[in-house]
Amino acid sequence: MLQIPLWKRVVIIGLCLLGLAMAAPNLFYPRVEAHNDAVKAFTDSGAMTDAQAAARAGWPDWLPSGLVNLGLDLRGGAHLLAEVKVEEVYKARMDSLWPEARRALAAERATIGAVRRAPSPDDELRIQIGEPSQIARAVEIARTLASPVVTLTGVGQNDIEVTGQGDTIVIRLSEVERVATDDRTMQQSLEIVRRRVDAAGTREPTIVRQGTDRILIEVPGIGSAAELKALIGTTAKLTFQPVISRGSNPDANPGSGNEILPAADEQGVYYVLDKVPVVTGDELTDARPDTDQNGYPAVAFRFNATGARSFGDYTANHIGEPFAIVLDGKVISAPTIQAHIAGGSGIITGRFSVQEATDLALLLRAGALPAGMTFLEERTVGPELGQDSIDAGRVAAMVGLVAVVGFMVASYGLFGVFASIALLINIALIFGFMSMISATLTLPGIAGIVLTMGTAVDANVLVFERIREEMRSAKGPARAIELGYEKAMSAIVDANVTTFITGLILFVLGAGPVRGFAVTLLIGIVTSVFTAIWVTRLMVTLWFARRRPKQLVL
Repeated sequence: MLQIPLWKRVVIIGLCLLGLAMAAPNLFYPRVEAHNDAVKAFTDSGAMTDAQAAARAGWPDWLPSGLVNLGLDLRGGAHLLAEVKVEEVYKARMDSLWPEARRALAAERATIGAVRRAPSPDDELRIQIGEPSQIARAVEIARTLASPVVTLTGVGQNDIEVTGQGDTIVIRLSEVERVATDDRTMQQSLEIVRRRVDAAGTREPTIVRQGTDRILIEVPGIGSAAELKALIGTTAKLTFQPVISRGSNPDANPGSGNEILPAADEQGVYYVLDKVPVVTGDELTDARPDTDQNGYPAVAFRFNATGARSFGDYTANHIGEPFAIVLDGKVISAPTIQAHIAGGSGIITGRFSVQEATDLALLLRAGALPAGMTFLEERTVGPELGQDSIDAGRVAAMVGLVAVVGFMVASYGLFGVFASIALLINIALIFGFMSMISATLTLPGIAGIVLTMGTAVDANVLVFERIREEMRSAKGPARAIELGYEKAMSAIVDANVTTFITGLILFVLGAGPVRGFAVTLLIGIVTSVFTAIWVTRLMVTLWFARRRPKQLVL
């Protein structure tokens, strides 16, 4: 007999109601979006403006408020393709290795002679010694600086290679370490870019790695590509360095181990600084906008335990001496140390505006990019174009829906009506599930939904045709319906499993628009199988139990 247990009926109806409830907020998109923004603002700051309070009251807190996020091509926004200059990390690594190598070799100066750094490519460290006959000993000492590579593919290998050429020690990164360094640089760049974009309050940005040294950044809702570049384009590299002297000649000889950097807010003023910083921005734990003793905008900062110790020790031993705060190669402040600064906190003063202080705090809090970026491609999508895409997608969906419903009703009568109702529930389930996981809907995603609308009734067609065949075999209506669903099941499962595997491959290997299409396709396959097999079957069962027809008009 054609029966569905009560618990299955409850589960089917419950899932449909849940999907409809989760999809409903998308019908009131602007109101719910404003409500969610107000809730987020209150969560972050603990306070709301009158406008935010009104927006929060515009949608009840007890109702679902999840939304399908609109992608760049639907909302408008900025698109950037950035290339990370990973070779800059090699140079920084060699520069940081030189003091260690100098100290290690200085202990054997009586044997190997004088030690000095020779000119070299950015990815190499060349050190000349005074006694060429002792180059083997010098190489042996330099090799003590090597460390094992901490990767699965680099087991048993060191991070640097040391060779001797005449009177020169040549140190370079090993090939395994280069690969590991590149990977670390890209992962760090991705994380810092993501933190900077998230800190700016944007919605659902797409930040993914492409190839070996490129990052794709898409941020819906932002004004322009230039605004996005201003947010993420700077390295925000902060260092605290000892001041040797101050002058006006940028071409003066700074001396060994020193460098000349310009003042950020004083034209024609240059500082000679020790190249080795006392503390770097990597040791910052917090940075926030503040004001100085005169009420002007400033940035307050705090170091971690290591940075606080180094900062405190230096200020205790150099009271009365100037100390430069350097941001991206410019001295933004060079105060004189008045007293021991314990606790690891301080303040950066300068001729900042309120917005500049806020932006600087954001960049410092997000961390420094490990390497610079070159923007290979930039594009701004206006909100008008996004609205046009939404309108076009809506028209396509409506035309597809009407065509599918018309075909099913014309071909299968009342059963076609059941299939059409299930199709509407299927669309609601897709949006409901996407809202639950905060998925992003793109223009290809709309194409995936329209495609799902066409293929969602395939399972119903298979079932209805099997029912027709069973009716021709003189089966009763109840038995024909039951056999129709049973015998069509294997074909339905096979067809959807193969499509699901294809969609899964698109999701894993694809990126951007391809992945957006794959997401809606995968969700649509699952929901369409559920609605086609269980929802329509429940409707047919309830109808049959009520009417008890002797014949099926199908």
